[in-house]
Amino acid sequence: MSNEKTPSALEGNESAVSQPGSSEPQDAGLASYTREQEVRVVRKLDWNLMSLFFVLYMLAYLDRGNIGNARIAGMAQDLKLDGNRYQWLLNIFYIAYVLFEFGVLLWKIFPPHIVGTIVVFGWGLIATVQSGTHSWGGEMALRLLLGAFEACYGPGIIYLLSFFYLRHEIGFRCGIFASAAPLASTFSGALAYGITSGHSHLANWRLLFLVEGIPTILMTAIAFFFIPDSAEKARFLTAEEKDVVRSRAMRQVGTNAEARIGGIKLRDLGLVLLDWKAWVCGLMYFCGNVTYSSLPVFLPTILQDMGYTAIDAQGLSAPPSFAAFLFALITTWIADKTQQRCLVLFVTAAVGGVGYIILATVDTVGVRYFATFLASAGVFSTIPNILGLTLNNQGSDTRRGMSIVLINLIGQCGPFLGTNVFPTKEAPRYVKGMSICAAFMFFAALLALIQRVLLMWENSRLDRKYGSVSASKESKDVAQENYGPNFRYVL
Repeated sequence: MSNEKTPSALEGNESAVSQPGSSEPQDAGLASYTREQEVRVVRKLDWNLMSLFFVLYMLAYLDRGNIGNARIAGMAQDLKLDGNRYQWLLNIFYIAYVLFEFGVLLWKIFPPHIVGTIVVFGWGLIATVQSGTHSWGGEMALRLLLGAFEACYGPGIIYLLSFFYLRHEIGFRCGIFASAAPLASTFSGALAYGITSGHSHLANWRLLFLVEGIPTILMTAIAFFFIPDSAEKARFLTAEEKDVVRSRAMRQVGTNAEARIGGIKLRDLGLVLLDWKAWVCGLMYFCGNVTYSSLPVFLPTILQDMGYTAIDAQGLSAPPSFAAFLFALITTWIADKTQQRCLVLFVTAAVGGVGYIILATVDTVGVRYFATFLASAGVFSTIPNILGLTLNNQGSDTRRGMSIVLINLIGQCGPFLGTNVFPTKEAPRYVKGMSICAAFMFFAALLALIQRVLLMWENSRLDRKYGSVSASKESKDVAQENYGPNFRYVL
């Protein structure tokens, strides 16, 4: 059990913590601003940051998941992917993803635009070079490197978002970012459909890697110039808007935005390992990733085994992924507005579980195809809601970063199971794989309810110690999101 009830030192030089019930900021540098001014700033952050991060993550997910499309486009024959060789190409990516997960903290230690540039160029280059591989061993090496670079990007950006958005805003932004994954699956199916129906001099699967890898390399320059090191350094904000940003940072953690980059607190890293809330989120993340990792790479194969041709399977995998994209945005928006993340998580996980139950028990092709919509929507919306819950319930920048590392160290072990529960010998029904995925989704739903009950108990303890506090989003108290008298857990 962690000692959250004891206010910890604030990040950087922050030392001002408001008292319970205080409505006035206790820092002279905390400028006042209207709701309209804040909305304008947040909208600018969304248009300039979220659009860039979204596009980059969509490319990352294309480069990660297009191996499923490449497999049925001829790679399995050319690289002799017999036995469990294809499963190992999936496994090696996630082995690297786990081993390099501490790269998340680089976004706090070094200037984000430098970290982002190196990471984007690295995975883009590796993704493109896959088009030239001629052996299973060479592809294994490239997938290892791809996992190392991507481990620093996806989780790292989720962490970086907590430096720009407040706790009642962060969930929807996690949803926007993570929804790039199902949208990438949508375009991956459509793009693969176009490529595999053509007659190129280059093998179709090689052309697929080439076409989807080059845009990432081209985005490197944009990452360098347009990822800001802090909100105060964002070139798209005016001087007046930067004053609002400074006030929001004081309201959030008690220090200016720029001071939050440049170091970590080693003590806080250790405290996260003692925090049951982070471990429960990690277990939920594991459950979600069992299905999250396997669905995009096996969905075309599952559809093909329902009786569709390989070409049709590529095209039919797009609509379920687009439904998941919409559901991820809707559920994270609801969670932000209601601040009831655990209840939303319960619903999303249950929807995914129902989808997998239908896939495991029903023979009718039309019903099974409908079930892929439920499974996709549930799986792809569960992940961003877990991320928002994780960030909300750690009370320092270092702890927020370490919690993202921890849930990924636990959660990214899920793909080792998820990518191995659909062996070809169990086609076309894959009853065992579908049943396993359903069980983990229902277990995630149960964990969400348990987490909610325990967080309510923690909040009642804090109320008894400090007195009740207002949960208003309009509060201007200083350092609301760091441990102190005004900190309460989001349910």
